[in-house]
Amino acid sequence: MADSSTAGERTARDVTINIRANRKQRTLIDRAAETLGRNRSDFMLEAACREAEAVLLDRRYFVLDAEQHRRFMAALDAPPSDNPGLRRLLKTKPVWD
Repeated sequence: MADSSTAGERTARDVTINIRANRKQRTLIDRAAETLGRNRSDFMLEAACREAEAVLLDRRYFVLDAEQHRRFMAALDAPPSDNPGLRRLLKTKPVWD
């Protein structure tokens, strides 16, 4: 997502997001933020961005126009490229074995 700021990025903030909460929710958020050494705004923004990315990455249904569909199917049908690092990883014995 090129236009959005992810949890770890630090960019200039030029818009305001307002949210209302009850005292219990604010106290919970403040305690968690303090535990991580963050302020409430940073904590909430990072948590919201993580959740937003997870929601968008977990989409199972999406719509493509004809050209996008053609490119998507071509990518699926193409043989996988050689990846020595992945090949090495798959040959590595797991630590739990």
